[in-house]
Amino acid sequence: MLPKSEFLVGKKGLVVGVANDHSIAAGCARAFHASGADLALTYQTEKSRKFVAPVADAVEADIFMPLDVTDDAQIDAVFDAMRARWGRLDFLIHSIAFCPRDDLHGRVVDCSKQGFGIAMDVSVHSLIRLARRAEPMMTDGGTILTVSYHGAERVIDNYNIMGPVKAALEATTRYLAVELGPKNIRVNAMSPGPLQTRAASGIDHFDALIDDAKTRAPLHQLTTIDEVGAMAACLVSDFARSVTGNTAYIDGGHHVV
Repeated sequence: MLPKSEFLVGKKGLVVGVANDHSIAAGCARAFHASGADLALTYQTEKSRKFVAPVADAVEADIFMPLDVTDDAQIDAVFDAMRARWGRLDFLIHSIAFCPRDDLHGRVVDCSKQGFGIAMDVSVHSLIRLARRAEPMMTDGGTILTVSYHGAERVIDNYNIMGPVKAALEATTRYLAVELGPKNIRVNAMSPGPLQTRAASGIDHFDALIDDAKTRAPLHQLTTIDEVGAMAACLVSDFARSVTGNTAYIDGGHHVV
């Protein structure tokens, strides 16, 4: 259970990427809510709605709408709804990634052109599309967050093509931070250690990554989605008003060994 606080009271935020109660974005949404923020949550399809709805209810979401980030009309509809309800946006978290299964499980050198294009579009360019719409709504500044992984920086067994994709995501974060900085919009990435989420279950031999993190991390423990959420709440708050273009690791120190 996250402690209640008030350091996000009055803030309006969009959470994109909640898959179910155990996803990283769900942990972030709970932390934002516990800190007093008003939230908009999205779900990808009608099939996934039933898994996301309990999270939306728990955080008392003001807005709960479908959002397939490959559909510009759906993106526009979500931002129109926030504009009508709130008139502004203070923060956005982008916690989505996808790669076709065959390309995800194969070698980088064997990745298909189509699979690479899909992975980059959904996992990286979608952040750009959301940031473009968020920019004019962040009239008093704001924060944009995305979610990466250490495979962006080092070669991780079985992470395969998602390593280059996450590297592109982190580079995009830095460029957006520079471009949006004059408007006091901060852009950061979070890099959690391995977590037992639905997205992670698609990675081959994921249990080995879990075991390695427990063994080698200085704290000898796994992080949790609530700990990631606590970091996210700090990063979107005024406590982090000088932090931008950064990748924040929440992994028990695993990235340093």
